[in-house]
Amino acid sequence: MKVYHGSYTEIRTINLSTGRTDRDFGRGFYVTKHKNLAQKWAERKGEENQTDPVVTEFIFDDYIWEDTELKRLRFENYSDIWLEFIVQNRTNRSGKQVHDYDLVEGPIADDAVSVRVDKYIRSDISKGEFLEELKFKKPTHQICFCTTASLQALAYTDSHAEWNIESIAANLIKQIMIDGNMDEMRATDLFFTSDTFSKLSDKMTALHLKSQQEIYEMLKKEINL
Repeated sequence: MKVYHGSYTEIRTINLSTGRTDRDFGRGFYVTKHKNLAQKWAERKGEENQTDPVVTEFIFDDYIWEDTELKRLRFENYSDIWLEFIVQNRTNRSGKQVHDYDLVEGPIADDAVSVRVDKYIRSDISKGEFLEELKFKKPTHQICFCTTASLQALAYTDSHAEWNIESIAANLIKQIMIDGNMDEMRATDLFFTSDTFSKLSDKMTALHLKSQQEIYEMLKKEINL
């Protein structure tokens, strides 16, 4: 799945330590599946930093939601549980993360919703009043990657770059010939009949975005080299 991050600069290397703990879902790297939302945020950050807005595109492997080794939290809609989680993070001034989730997904507390959250924090409105006001509001979307482990499911993609699988294949076949001490015909056959090649041919797997060394290590393991 394609997801987007809006900022004043292109993001290729993610540094979680620079994030703030008082954001909606705490410290982390935020993306959304809605490009228009990322664009709006990029325009805001660009204006603040006097630069052009930049939206960086990533491929998100949503199979990570099935990874039982990671602690995950998902909110389908605005709810009282979502609200309490938002408040817990937004009122956090300790500088330390107040939860231990690896990955959190749910609606954004955008400008309009943020005003209501502040009212709730000040006890100007009740929880019931807050949720009633949002009853007919269409939920927005964000995913927060809170740990380096969760970032393994996110791959940068240069949407303007040319995808050159022929070049990758040539390098991998050459390496198979060297390490396997075999001729080009045998190495080529092994490569093009491999499961690694099938995944490399499918851009949605995002395998082509990994380094050639990582791809080769996967291939070596598959063909028992």
